[in-house]
Amino acid sequence: MRRPSALSRNHYFVIGLLLGLVLSCYIPQDIWELVQQEECPQEVAENLLIERFGQDFEPHLNLINKPLEAKKPVKNVLRPRYYSSELGIREKIFIGVMTSQENVNSYATAFNRTTAHLVNKIKFFINADSEKTNYQLKNIVGFTDTRESRRPFYVIKYIADNYLDDYDYFLLVPDNAYVDARKLNALLYHMSITFDLYMGGTRVAQGEAGEGKEGKAASVGRDESMNDSGAAGVSDRNYCDLEAGILLSSSVIRKMRNNLDRCVRIGITNDHSVNIGRCVKYASRVAGCQESFQGMRQYSYALNTKSRQHKDLSILAKEAAFLNATTVYPVQSPEDFYRLHAYYSKHHLELVQQRGYALEQKSYRIANGSISNKILEIRWPLGVPPPSAPETRHDMLTWQLLNETHSLLPNANSDHAVAPLSRIEALDFAKVLEIALQYAAQKYPKLRYQSLHSAYRKFDATRGMDYQLHLNLYESGSDVDKRRLLLKSFEVVKPLGRVEVVPSPYVTESTRIAILVPSFEHQVPDALDFVAQYERVCMRNQDNTFLLLIFLYRLDSPSKGDEDPFKSLKKLALDLSSKYKTDGSRIAWVSIRLPEQLSSEPLQPDDWLLHASMYGPRQLLSLAVADLALPKLGLESLVLLATPSMLFRTDFLNRVRMNTIQGFQVYAPIGFQLYPCSWAHFCKECDTCDISQSTGYFDRQNQDVIAFYSRDYVQARKLLDPLGLPIMRSDLDIEQLLLAASQPRATKIENILDMFVAAQHTVHILRAVEPQLRFGLDVRNHLARGGSLPPTLPPQGSSCIHLASRKQIGDAIIRYEDKSILQK
Repeated sequence: MRRPSALSRNHYFVIGLLLGLVLSCYIPQDIWELVQQEECPQEVAENLLIERFGQDFEPHLNLINKPLEAKKPVKNVLRPRYYSSELGIREKIFIGVMTSQENVNSYATAFNRTTAHLVNKIKFFINADSEKTNYQLKNIVGFTDTRESRRPFYVIKYIADNYLDDYDYFLLVPDNAYVDARKLNALLYHMSITFDLYMGGTRVAQGEAGEGKEGKAASVGRDESMNDSGAAGVSDRNYCDLEAGILLSSSVIRKMRNNLDRCVRIGITNDHSVNIGRCVKYASRVAGCQESFQGMRQYSYALNTKSRQHKDLSILAKEAAFLNATTVYPVQSPEDFYRLHAYYSKHHLELVQQRGYALEQKSYRIANGSISNKILEIRWPLGVPPPSAPETRHDMLTWQLLNETHSLLPNANSDHAVAPLSRIEALDFAKVLEIALQYAAQKYPKLRYQSLHSAYRKFDATRGMDYQLHLNLYESGSDVDKRRLLLKSFEVVKPLGRVEVVPSPYVTESTRIAILVPSFEHQVPDALDFVAQYERVCMRNQDNTFLLLIFLYRLDSPSKGDEDPFKSLKKLALDLSSKYKTDGSRIAWVSIRLPEQLSSEPLQPDDWLLHASMYGPRQLLSLAVADLALPKLGLESLVLLATPSMLFRTDFLNRVRMNTIQGFQVYAPIGFQLYPCSWAHFCKECDTCDISQSTGYFDRQNQDVIAFYSRDYVQARKLLDPLGLPIMRSDLDIEQLLLAASQPRATKIENILDMFVAAQHTVHILRAVEPQLRFGLDVRNHLARGGSLPPTLPPQGSSCIHLASRKQIGDAIIRYEDKSILQK
């Protein structure tokens, strides 16, 4: 019932209307003048300027001290060194093995040898006491806290602190479980890393192990449910068993680390499977152990049952569960690791062969003529790239004729028409011939092999080695007099193996180079030109280099005074060292006195001019130069042994720094030899032009320039010292070196490069063409100074330089013989 005092909506409307009429009657009329309309601030400013300066006002910009620098300097964006770091690409699997000090040299070693080379990373975790033991394994992590219940949490913390951002999955496993790493990697590459993963074999599923073990698992589950009833969402027995291996994703490891304090409080048992399972459930809220994930399942095979414990592998292999298992546990002895690894490796090899055979048959079925072979791009043999097509006629790969013992025109070199096959080449050809005969016996069972008619081979860097064999065969059972030979041709291909990138240490272009330049008395003018070039290229540009001149005196030559043959070089070195003293660049020298047999006959400037080496026929002197000069530098120096007649640029020095790696690699560049155009008149001289066939060639015979670290050189020399190649410690030992060179063991060693090869050192040897390293300046400078070339060539057996290319010499011969061409 409505109260009488209540007002309706109409009453409020009428009252408001009356109040408005009354107020409008009493408001003064001039109140609207007191209200000013708000104007735009920009318009107000413009109106003020117009009132002050007029309509023709033009603003002027004040550019004094403008633009001002930002108060906060802009930081440059530092990008990571590798794409994987910037894109967050991680490795796939990390395996943490929980072992003990007693099992490090037995079970852990066997585990490491069968698994480490197939996974990205592996670590072994032990409880380390105060005793110090030298283990063979290097990837061991020890925890001083020996409480067994804390051990898995120390492992989780170590993994999270060091490897969480580097790997996608982490497998925790004991040392007595074998892991089929190939199958594990294949499993992980089919799963997404964006989800939490807690995978393995559940403890309830181990009922085959016996009633005692199942009962133990059940009792443990009841205990933990009483201790942590709030943390477990399902039955506590639904944990992954550590004996079979527990697979965790990086997201689960991260959540476990964030809740590690709580995990330690609830992990009070000595059962690692229970402690890890409780921590995973509390931190990640995963329902339980995941036996399968995204259609993939990790199988485990237990060997501790009565029916499996002592069975042979041939019997276990008949079970599908054993073939599909990723982990096999527990392994009874370390020898069983190797047996299991051998079996599973053989099994994977058979699977690969089956897949390869199936792909081959499928390819043949597709290429039945219905589709063009150009579209399918099927070549013989399958999986091998087709021969490379030459871009020009100069790139054509030629076939080399050979037989069982010799090759004709080796390396397309006309200097040697016939050359014997090396031991490796002879063994390779014998193996190829054996395979061809086996195929011939299978295809032509009635024919027998008599002799080799001819053989050819060709190496293609994109394909491999191709052989063409032409064999003389005859029919079996026929008379000797009536035998009719049949010529059958076979093609054999040795494809290239798997191409891998060789890992090498990290180097920079800031390493200091010690350049060693030896010089004989007759090479002083060339050495002066080299020092001038060194000043222009290195000292003016403040390149991080050091020049050490090595003066090779004859036995009777004075080393002081005005009669010193190297006086001009010494004066130039002192002047340049004082000139660039503030830059840290300097030039030093070392004097070496040659023995009597090298000083009996004075050398003229043109005696060794046509030799490919600056040492002439005495290339072994390079060892004496290095032996006597390296003690002035130290064992950690990067040494470049150079020649006074070479022309180089800064790019060449940077490549020396990048390609010479201490303890890993020695760099021996192949320089470009310039033709003596001014003497032979076959070409036009040009020092700054690009390399071409008309101006020179890459001289493989010149091995004087080589870069190495002093420590690597000393180690290689020590290896050859017992073989009759003594180390030079003074000038008097040079004569012993020359006598030792005549011994059979040292006859093949002529220079430092041969020394590294013969020593069989652990360092690699890199030989590569170097366009910024050029030879031939000594010949050009000698001719420019009015000298002449020797009338006779070096003796047979010595390597000499080429005066012109074959094409240039051929054109000159044709013009000389044909007078009509000469007149044109």
